[in-house]
Amino acid sequence: MKTFLDCIPCFLRQSLDAVRMATDDEAAHERLLREVLRATAEMDVRQSPPAMGQYIHRLIRNMTGRSDPYRQAKDRLNRVALDIYPALEERVAGSANPLETAVRLAVAGNVMDLGVISHLAEERILDAVADALEAPLDGDAAALAEAVAGATNILFLADNAGEIVLDRLLIEQLPPRAVTVAVKGSPVINDATMEDAEAAGLTALVEVIDNGSDAPGTILDDCDEAFRRRFAEADLVIAKGQGNYETLSDADQDIFFILKAKCPVIARDLGCPVGSAVLRRSGHAEASADRSDSYATI
Repeated sequence: MKTFLDCIPCFLRQSLDAVRMATDDEAAHERLLREVLRATAEMDVRQSPPAMGQYIHRLIRNMTGRSDPYRQAKDRLNRVALDIYPALEERVAGSANPLETAVRLAVAGNVMDLGVISHLAEERILDAVADALEAPLDGDAAALAEAVAGATNILFLADNAGEIVLDRLLIEQLPPRAVTVAVKGSPVINDATMEDAEAAGLTALVEVIDNGSDAPGTILDDCDEAFRRRFAEADLVIAKGQGNYETLSDADQDIFFILKAKCPVIARDLGCPVGSAVLRRSGHAEASADRSDSYATI
C-alpha cells in the first residue's frame, strides 16, 4: 500500500507524541519536527507508510539515546492483557466457535497501538474487548479455519506488545507444531519484540523468531534473509495490525490480515467503515507454493 497525502499529518502527530514520550527537552521536540517536515517533503509516496515510521523512530532513538522509549508502556500493556487473559481464555473455551471468538479478541488487542493513541487507558482496552465480541466481523472466519486445516507451515506476524498476549488466544487455536510467530528484530513504537513474546508465554508454546527489522510493519526488503526465507516457505501467513496490512497488502502470498481499521486511509483502502473489525484474505492463495519453490534452489 502506498503512502497517501492524508498520512502526512499523522506522521507529524506521531512524531511529536513519540519524542515527547522519549524526552522533555522542547528543543529536541522542535528539531525532530523540523527534520520530519523536511523528510516528508522529499519522501517517495510510492513507499508504504511504515517506511516513514521507521525513519521517524530511528531519528527519535538516535536523538534521545534511548534504544526503546516505549519499554515502560509496553510492559504496562502486557500486564493489562495478562490480567484479563484468564477470563478471555474461558470465553474462547466456552464458545460455540472458538476460532472466530479468538479472532475477535485478537482484533480487540489491535487497539493497543501507541502509534495511533499515545496514551491508552485500560478502560479503552476493556471496551474494545466487549465491542469485538458483539460487533460484526468484516470477514470470513470459516475461510480462515479451512486455510488453517490445510496448512502445514503457518507464519503468524505479531504486531504490538499487549496485543500479542491476546494473540495467544488465537495461536492456541492453531496446530502448535505448524506455527511460527515472528516479532520485530529491534524496538519501534510499541511493536512486540522477543521480550514481549516471552512475557506473553509464546516462547514456551510455539517457535518464535524475529524479522531482523525495526520497521513498524513488515517491509520485506528490510527484513533479514532468514525471515524472508521463512515468509516465502509459509503456506499460510496470518498478519496482525495496520502496519502489516500497509506493508504486505500487495505481497504475493496467501495472507489473512486481522486488524481494527483505526484510520480513514486504511478503512478506505479496505472498503469498510472506520472502527471495523477486519479479517481479510489477500487473494494470493496460490502464491506461496511458487515462492517456496523459488527458494528451494538457493
